[in-house]
Amino acid sequence: MSELKACGVLITRGEPICEFLLMRHPTRWDLPKGHLDPGETETECALRELWEETGIPADAVQLDPDFRFEHRYQVRSGRTGGELWPKTLVIFLGRLLRPVPFKLTEHEGFQWFAWSPPHEIQQQTIDPLLNEVDRWLRGTTA
Repeated sequence: MSELKACGVLITRGEPICEFLLMRHPTRWDLPKGHLDPGETETECALRELWEETGIPADAVQLDPDFRFEHRYQVRSGRTGGELWPKTLVIFLGRLLRPVPFKLTEHEGFQWFAWSPPHEIQQQTIDPLLNEVDRWLRGTTA
């Protein structure tokens, strides 16, 4: 294993954004995301994982072609044999174009959160992502 990389999509509703989607794990909120398969692009991975975890098809989402959030952190998992490895998370910004019935496969549930920055939901990945989206929308990316 040369690299751990996961890709996903922050799904929003409204124009301008009024809500965003998070998935419920037993101990935290998360995004629909997953590991990059060999030969797959980051965008292909993100849209595949979105479909697999929520039932939202790619044609129901409009990705912002200019937004790409990257976050690097250390992870210990079965994939790493219990060792600490660097991981890269890539998240795209997507707008839901139409109502879609949800089909959850890996999460306990989901929730639409009101877009009202600043958000304090989960410090490792969600909060930095939402802060970057807020800067992006205001035209003040770092």
